[in-house]
Amino acid sequence: MGGAAVALLAATRRRPTTPLSFFLPRAARAGLHEAAAPAEEEKGRTPRRRRSSSSRLLGPDIPDAWDPPPRAAARPPPPGGAGVDYESTTTIIDGKSVAEDIRFQIAEEVLQMKNAVGHVPGLAVILVGDRRDSQSYVRYKIKGCEEVGIKSLLAELPGNCTEDEVVDSVSKFNEDPSVHGILVQLPLPQHMDEERILSAISLEKDVDGFHPLNVGNLALRSRKPLFVPCAAKACLELLLQSGIELMGKHVTVIGRSKVVGLPTSLLLQRHHATVSIIHAFTTNPEEITRQSDIVISAAGVANLVRGSWLKKGAVVIDVGTNPIEDPTSDYGYRLTGDVCFEEAVRVASAITPVPGGVGPVTIAMLLANTLDSAKLAYGLETEPHEL
Repeated sequence: MGGAAVALLAATRRRPTTPLSFFLPRAARAGLHEAAAPAEEEKGRTPRRRRSSSSRLLGPDIPDAWDPPPRAAARPPPPGGAGVDYESTTTIIDGKSVAEDIRFQIAEEVLQMKNAVGHVPGLAVILVGDRRDSQSYVRYKIKGCEEVGIKSLLAELPGNCTEDEVVDSVSKFNEDPSVHGILVQLPLPQHMDEERILSAISLEKDVDGFHPLNVGNLALRSRKPLFVPCAAKACLELLLQSGIELMGKHVTVIGRSKVVGLPTSLLLQRHHATVSIIHAFTTNPEEITRQSDIVISAAGVANLVRGSWLKKGAVVIDVGTNPIEDPTSDYGYRLTGDVCFEEAVRVASAITPVPGGVGPVTIAMLLANTLDSAKLAYGLETEPHEL
């Protein structure tokens, strides 16, 4: 037997045994967890979904195996979608509902923390300049804190302030023991070194997940970051909550920013998806996207993805929140996504709306990260790892 064959056989024998529950449908696995947990019905309460942890979002720890199945075992391709009216069967993924459930559970845990240690989590937000979209995002984040009982602090700085002034604000929050999460609202003015400012945030308070160590640990499947970036975490949560299979699926991520595109692609790879990344220099982006089972767009370009970019039955996660002038709106503008919703809904099997899709879940994930940071600070038990 050749050396390569011996090595392949040895590697095969060393593969860990996959638990039987892994092969069960998602609903069945959920049933196993519910059966093992105390019955909440006996307490007179309606059972609710368990708040997702970063560990679950990191995906199953399965070693790469390139063994091709025997030709005889190959399954025929699924039937085509000709004649199917996807417009009438498209599922609108309700991010507001998912976020509401997560916030409910966070509020319960915040109250438990207050009763146990006499403190609540604290989130500090630093806003530089007067961008309308940034101001809108900050308002939603502060409102989210109020709803779950998290203390919020806001430092507003003018757009012409110095970089050192922003770093000083970060340093003050780093030293404040009542603050467990620090968020610098992006983008920053062009004259500022974004990397320097974000690197000034304490690793233990980096609830946005942008610290180099958090990003590096996310990229290494053998490690776990303290915090996963909130928007990427929201995308995965929506897919998982919707019961959409990721393993082996072709996913196209449009945009490669460190805020959404990069961490989302890393999370998807942990779930063993095949990931294509579209960026400004990609040739034939429409053709690549049309081959995908799942499309996640975070390019920041309104109506970039048209219906012709999608294959029938694709799942679409629209992260874009692009302000469009609208005199009829209270703020003088409205938000629209990267995906032309009116066209995509005629093709996709499931899609997130804008607003009401990824946005509310992103804020909920920020609150969840802040709660986890406070738990670590006070030595409270965090959710068990599920890898």
